[in-house]
Order: sequence, then structure tokens, then C-alpha cells
Amino acid sequence: MSKSEETLFSGDLADRAARRRWLVTGAAGFIGSNILEILLSIGCEVTGLDNFESGFRKNLDDVRRRVGEENWARFREIEGDIRDLETCREACDTAEVVIHLAALGSVPSSISHPHHTTSANVGGFVNMLTAAKDTGVRRVVYASSCSVYGNEPTLPKREDSPLQPLSPYALSKQINEQYADMFGRCYGLETVGLRYFNVYGPRQDPGGAYAAVIPIFFDTLLKGEPVFINGDGETSRDFCHVRDVAQANLLAGTLEKPSAVNSVFNIGSGARTSLNELIEKMTVVIRTTYPDRELTPEVIHREFRSGDVTHSLSDITRAREQLGYRPSVTLDEGLSRIVPFYAGLGSA
Repeated sequence: MSKSEETLFSGDLADRAARRRWLVTGAAGFIGSNILEILLSIGCEVTGLDNFESGFRKNLDDVRRRVGEENWARFREIEGDIRDLETCREACDTAEVVIHLAALGSVPSSISHPHHTTSANVGGFVNMLTAAKDTGVRRVVYASSCSVYGNEPTLPKREDSPLQPLSPYALSKQINEQYADMFGRCYGLETVGLRYFNVYGPRQDPGGAYAAVIPIFFDTLLKGEPVFINGDGETSRDFCHVRDVAQANLLAGTLEKPSAVNSVFNIGSGARTSLNELIEKMTVVIRTTYPDRELTPEVIHREFRSGDVTHSLSDITRAREQLGYRPSVTLDEGLSRIVPFYAGLGSA
């Protein structure tokens, strides 16, 4: 961790987190394993639930190596599916705070297989809310997405901006927010929704058919292969490092401010970068980190992909004021730190 991150995950926040018992669903995934690592490293008791459909055993192995055996002993693993209500109840039975990340996250896959996405993302989420209610969980912090805004043209996106989901995946996240609100109203369950913008960082897999743009670009650039961009490259994204996402989850799970509960918050960096600019930044990072490598990127533009959003930029004012959220990792710093991970020389 950088010094700024050590400050974030220490002191009062760490003390508040360590006094709670946590459940992380999707614990073997990219975001889940990073949050799990931080929770264990600051002394928390954590249950992790994953069916390993999109998560990886190697991510848990890496967390174990990083936190050490003493911290790892406070982890309870459950292999199971959120589409099974009894599994959700078992996972929740010792938890005070649930961080719900388990979902099928691909926009293109959701367009090809809407029922599969809806079953996991909506049905599974309702199971988790029900299990949390039934077992006395205090609060559910859940992953929503900036995709709920669609191509509504106003930038930056505010939490009260119109929602125009463009895919079954995006719609599933909007429905999750509505279900969370309903469980708060009907059953008194505390929920906090976090609308993630474009999250990146270590353990983000470049190998899947629907991988995110940063791991795909790093993988192809480091291999000397052509980089494919959907559209003209002026599509822009708000890239947010996974450590900042972890910060937001710990803040949301431990906050004591009633006005912040049963709300949703944008979680991003508050800055946007075009894909063309991203390629330039990544090229500089690789050349700086590995000066002996010859790197002349070949960029090939192809048709814009259905369901993709043209521009995204977060207004994080509400998260700053209500959660105390402070992004700590700039894009340039974050790219520099993860390039060894994709070069196969270790993780960042």
C-alpha cells in the first residue's frame, strides 16, 4: 500500500471495521479478493461466499499468501451459489455486515443470455437480502453500477440523474437498487448501494471473453499484439482503482450517519479518460517500467459494441460528504503499479 492508503485503512476506519463480522459474496473475484485482503489484514473476521463461476481459487491463494496464516485463520470459506437461498442463509448466519459483489458482470453476455444474468443478479440479490433479513444482518452494502445511467447525456453523473439502462446487466443493477429500497421500507434492513464506475487493479483477469478494457489493453500491449478499440477511441471512462472501491465499502459498512443509510452513491475518481488517452498512458507506463522493450502499438478501430455507454464521469460529492470517501490512487499511479501484474512479474 502507498502511504495514503495505509492511512485510509488504519486508525478509526480499521477500528470500526475490526469490531464487525463481515460476509463478502464473490470473495474469489477481482473486487472481492481485494476487499477480503484488506479486511483480513486489519483484523476482521470474514466469511467468503463464491461459486467460482467467475472467481478464481488462485485469487484466494494470493490473499492467503499476502495476509499470512494468522490473519487467514479468521477467514471462513463457503463454496456455493447465491441462487440458493439456504446457502445465502448459511453465509449470513454469523455476519453483521454483508458486502454483496457476487454477480454476472458482462454487458455483452447479458445481451446474449438475459435470463442467466437476471437469475444471478436479481434472483441471487433478492436471496441475499432475504437471508440478511432472516438472520439479523445489520447492513448490506451492495455493488451497483454506473451502467444504470446509460447514455443520458449530462456529465458528470449525479445520483439523481435519469436512469437509462442499455442492457440486461444494467437493468439488473437498477432493479437491485429498487429491491434494496423496498427491503429497507418493508423490513427495516439497512442497505447502501455503491454505483461503481470503471474499476481496475490487480487480479483483474484479462483472459475472459468479456474482460474489462485495462487488463485487455495491458495484455495485448505487453504481448506486442494489436489493440482493438470499439469505436473511434473518444469513448471515455471514469477509471477507479480497486483500493478506492474497497475504501468505499468499508466506509459504507461502518458509517453511523442515518442519512447515508438506504441510499446509493457514485464511486469513481471524478475524472474521465478517453480510450485513446488510455492507450497513450499505458504505453508510457510500459516504456518507463521496461525500457528495454520495443513498443510500437498498433491500434485497430472496429464497430462500436451494442450496450456500451459512450461517456461516463462520476460526481462523487455525495460520497465525499456522506461517506467520507476520498479517492487515493490516480490513474497514472494505478497503471504504474499494476503493470508488473500483467507482465507476469508479480502483483502490484
